[in-house]
Amino acid sequence: MGHHQRPMINQLCSGLQDPARGPQVPPTMDARWPPSSRPLLGVCTLVCLATAAFLGHVLLRDSLVAPQEQRRFSQGPEQLYHAHQQGARNPGPQPSPGHPGRPRAAPTQCDVPPNSRFDCAPDKAITQQQCEARGCCYRPATPWPQHPRMGQPWCFFPPSYPSYKLENLTTTETGYTAALTRSTPTFFPKDILALRLDVLLETESRLHFTIKDPTNRRYEVPLETPRAHGRALATLYSVEFQEEPFGVVVRRKLDGRVLLNTTVAPLFFADQFLQLSTSLPSQYIAGLAEHLGSLMLSTNWTRVTLWNRDIAPSPNVNLYGSHPFYLALEDGGSAHGVFLLNSNAMDVVLQPSPALSWRSTGGILDVYVFLGPEPKSVVQQYLEVVGSPFMPPYWGLGFHLCRWGYSSTAITRQVVENMTRAHFPLDTQWNDLDYMDARRDFTFNKDGFRDFPAMVQELHRGGRRYVMIVDPAISSSSPPGSYRPYDEGLRRKVFITNETGQPLIGKVWPGFTVFPDFTSPTALDWWQDMVSEFHAQVPFDGMWIDMNEPSNFVRGSVYGCPDNDLENPPYVPGVVGGTLRAATICASSRQLLSTHYNLHNLYGLTEAIASHRALVKARGTRPFVISRSTFAGHGQYAGHWTGDVWSSWEQLSYSVPEILLFNLLGVPLVGADVCGFLGNTSEELCVRWTQLGAFYPFMRNHNDLNSLPQEPYRFSATAQEAMRKALALRYSLLPHLYTLFHRAHVGGETVARPLFLEFPEDPHTWTVDRQLLWGEALLITPVLEAGKVEVTGYFPAGTWYDLQTVPVGAFGSLPPPPPAPLMSTIHSKGQWVTLPAPLDTINVHLRAGHIIPLQGPGLTTTESRKQPMALVAALGTNGEARGELFWDDGESLGVLERGAYTEVVFLARNDTIVNELVRVTSEGAGLQLRKVTVLGVAAGPRQVLCNGVPVAFTYNPDTKTLDIPVSLTMGEQFLISWS
Repeated sequence: MGHHQRPMINQLCSGLQDPARGPQVPPTMDARWPPSSRPLLGVCTLVCLATAAFLGHVLLRDSLVAPQEQRRFSQGPEQLYHAHQQGARNPGPQPSPGHPGRPRAAPTQCDVPPNSRFDCAPDKAITQQQCEARGCCYRPATPWPQHPRMGQPWCFFPPSYPSYKLENLTTTETGYTAALTRSTPTFFPKDILALRLDVLLETESRLHFTIKDPTNRRYEVPLETPRAHGRALATLYSVEFQEEPFGVVVRRKLDGRVLLNTTVAPLFFADQFLQLSTSLPSQYIAGLAEHLGSLMLSTNWTRVTLWNRDIAPSPNVNLYGSHPFYLALEDGGSAHGVFLLNSNAMDVVLQPSPALSWRSTGGILDVYVFLGPEPKSVVQQYLEVVGSPFMPPYWGLGFHLCRWGYSSTAITRQVVENMTRAHFPLDTQWNDLDYMDARRDFTFNKDGFRDFPAMVQELHRGGRRYVMIVDPAISSSSPPGSYRPYDEGLRRKVFITNETGQPLIGKVWPGFTVFPDFTSPTALDWWQDMVSEFHAQVPFDGMWIDMNEPSNFVRGSVYGCPDNDLENPPYVPGVVGGTLRAATICASSRQLLSTHYNLHNLYGLTEAIASHRALVKARGTRPFVISRSTFAGHGQYAGHWTGDVWSSWEQLSYSVPEILLFNLLGVPLVGADVCGFLGNTSEELCVRWTQLGAFYPFMRNHNDLNSLPQEPYRFSATAQEAMRKALALRYSLLPHLYTLFHRAHVGGETVARPLFLEFPEDPHTWTVDRQLLWGEALLITPVLEAGKVEVTGYFPAGTWYDLQTVPVGAFGSLPPPPPAPLMSTIHSKGQWVTLPAPLDTINVHLRAGHIIPLQGPGLTTTESRKQPMALVAALGTNGEARGELFWDDGESLGVLERGAYTEVVFLARNDTIVNELVRVTSEGAGLQLRKVTVLGVAAGPRQVLCNGVPVAFTYNPDTKTLDIPVSLTMGEQFLISWS
């Protein structure tokens, strides 16, 4: 995290202890926020803002003032703004003023192209008469049988539909402020007719605006965001306003392209329904997690619902996490991003014009626009707001093994022994619910797990780690005095309460349960105590937090939910089950900061923060938390696994865009259950999944209670050999993977990334989401279909070297690779290439211009971290290449602050390779370098010198590969040259 951001935990602990208010409080008018609860960052100064009037929904470029340099900015925005009102024309016939339910005249302007129609009946199906009574247009469209969920609206807004009017635009130190007023209520109850607009020009590339109620404080997301102290001097964007109907238009200054235009549809701001629509500059939109499907969302009448839900991943349903952020690609390869900081239940609707509508059920409109212009800059700018990823411990990147059904320490030990005997690496052994006593958190049963602490200590002696499942729901049915987590939680009042002020009772694995309120500082301390006390008995290394949407086996509570506006809002997004309480707790239940209606989507994030904090306290080393439920900013505290996926080829294939999506959202430590969780895997599927899983940033094989076993040693000798090869490849690449995580942590980069992030100017890459890159250098092309022994992948322009031609196990661990196939080097002009992919092979290519470090694999990272290393340098056409290595002890906190790390840059140019020592300390200085392989050496050298001394070498003229055995240490400067 950068110096300017305070972790959210400080905010949650800052004592927002106002007495809880009763359920009669309007849902989003919650006054529990300190005035500056969401500070803003950046050093910003004056920029020129063009303001103008528009005609209807058409942006009249001729009537706008072009942005001027600051020196020309002699009149304030009020003068600029009002000067152009004189020329503003009447935007057309206005519907007569009215109230919800009062009939209006049918509109006259209904000639709107079908793809540009915005739905005037988002809340329910209505008749023509009801539609026209709303002042809207009614035009039935042909049903779209292939799109059962949505199609173009039959009832839609006319251009003249009344919206807000902008008044009193004034300059502030950070940007602009204005009043928005609405004279005509909408068809939703409790319109807020007077609003305040604040526009903040925070940085050169970040614009921030909020629309809120100036008289009643409403709920706002308690996420720490950067504070702006002034106005950005020069910006990549210009901002324009339309007076009536109100709208904001944001353009990219460089080419005038409109990135955001909210004039396309009326603004809604009722107590429980907020809608903001915008045009989109292209059809290529990624983000809006969590959903199952392609990385690029369809703009063909698609609805994405954000309301965290326990459900096995399938398309077109709301899943475990909510990330209201999208990245849009623009012609030419530029990109921008938009983040709506709102945690209420919402729908995001995409339509073919193309356009997007945010529909939220509460809170405020808090919008960030990121100007890029490169896609990777958009991600970095987003992470400057929500927080950069945490640095995982090195062991967290090894292979993890779990299943529901390891019913004793004896069985768990046997699994570990079987892995060792079969020569499979295993860093971390996990247990599911089986270890618990009556499925209660912070207990272990004295039958199968009597010697649980001893088992964990044995794992540690073998250089391994241990992680177990922890659910948020706490059993409430044990006799008083017999279950400390509940008794102590009750005493400290840490549980979410119902409308009577009593703890809400739901039902989860242990039976009747209560739910901790992780927005309460008292609950954070209680959770920390429970974790520390259990850790004193069982010295576990990380926490797997599941069921934290939160999941509930009854609707709302065992006593149901009250009948009120929070439980039955006027607009219910497209949630599975049709109500907000489905599979979770009552929306009207109370937490310290607000109602669950407002905070539901933050439940997993707040538990992740609590667990991160508790592990730091209990262990004093880097925390390792894997969570099912997530929200924007989650990656700062924890990783994610993609939940209860089926053992199917379809789910294997979908896992690639899912892993790419979470990397774009700043949650790089992500993976799907290798071989699938639900149902039975097949041998071929499990081999292919293990090969792909070797390139998930987080790699865990996990299995359901009733499925056939799927540990790697369960399969045929052929399958085992293929899996062993994939795992050896992963372990060899761990120093490179760890370095990528370091760059993500300090620079907001991605670890696994889509091709378009590296090659945005090649539109062919935009939709590629069944391949992935690791950083800039490695392209992985997995087999994702049954029965295939070849695979087709897209290779962006450049030279790509097959990593199979490099003996990664050439440290004595593995046999040398077979002779290189003819396809070993691909010289691409930007094209699809079909590659051989027998069952034992996953295609991995190294991009010319890059150098990666490799290390001899081991059966644990404890072992592999002591192995000698190698460098593979893939020369570009100019003969140059670059790479780096970051190394520390792999688990300490505060490594960067203390300077307890080694960082080395490798450079190849002019037939030499050198290392530049950025920083060298005892951690990493002694790493042994035993081999350097140079790819793309055009002709066999006569001589190779290492620090001026001639050394033996081998050169393969077919593959243009130069192999140089050396005996060097990473922490001392070296120079290798060939002539």
